[in-house]
Order: sequence, then C-alpha cells, then structure tokens
Amino acid sequence: MKQLHIKVLVGLFLAAGVLAWGGARLWDSFGTLPSVPVAAPIVLALIAAVLAATAFSFRSRLRAQRERRPDAKGVEPLVAARAVVFGQASALVAALVAGLYGGVGVFLLTSGLDVAPRRDQSIYAALSVLAGAAVVAAAIFLERVCKLPDDDGNGNGGVDAAV
Repeated sequence: MKQLHIKVLVGLFLAAGVLAWGGARLWDSFGTLPSVPVAAPIVLALIAAVLAATAFSFRSRLRAQRERRPDAKGVEPLVAARAVVFGQASALVAALVAGLYGGVGVFLLTSGLDVAPRRDQSIYAALSVLAGAAVVAAAIFLERVCKLPDDDGNGNGGVDAAV
C-alpha cells in the first residue's frame, strides 16, 4: 500500500479550489450561488474525530503489544489495513471537498461580504476548509501509527547480503 503524499493532497486542494472559484464566478453571474451547507464542517470534523480516535486507540494497543504487557490486546492486521485505507480515502476526499469550499470561500471574500448570508457562507466555507485539514492530519497520523517498522535499511528484507 502506498503512502499518502502531501503534494498530491495539496494539488487536489488547489485544483479543486481554482475550479470552484471559477465555477462560483460563473454561477453567480447567472443568478444566486448555491449555499455552503452548515453540515459540511460538522461531517468533516466527525470524520476527523473518528480517524484520530482510531489512531490513538491503535497507538496505545500497539505500544502495549510492543512492551509485551500481559493484558495487551493487539491489532488485527486486516483491521489496521482497512483503517489505513479508510483514512487515505478520507484524506483524498477531504482535500477535494476542502478545495471546493475554499474556492467558493475565496470567491465570497473577493465579491464582498456586505450581505449577511454571504458572510455566513464564507464562515461555513472557512470552517469546512479547517475541518478538511483536520481530516487530512488525522489520516496521516493514522497512517504513521499503522506503519510497519522499517527493515535494516539495506532493502533486502532484513537478510544480510552475502559478500
């Protein structure tokens, strides 16, 4: 399984932001801009909380297992793999969604916040971007917690090369 790369997530965020900004400008020229839902930052924050709770749980269970505590409850490898895949998928989607709301938020900020509903929409968009960043951070933390330790570093799986 490949690791998440910050460059990919930032690229998704920026591409979605630019497209959303352009789409918001176009949509606003034809009429009213669709609103940013209040539930967007809430749902993203809940996903971030689930990922962070899973990471902290796995970290304590793996630490207890490494320390060979008698009451240690290990982590099933398949459960850990599923959690990491969920985290990676969540991070990719959160980067995309945060970029969309970020682009709309930038459009709202540049078009003026003289109307109360637009001001509220820009706040919801900013909170969505922050919650999306929290999802990405929690997913990366979960991935780091579940990462297997490296071998001896010579790339042959722990077997010394015959010289």
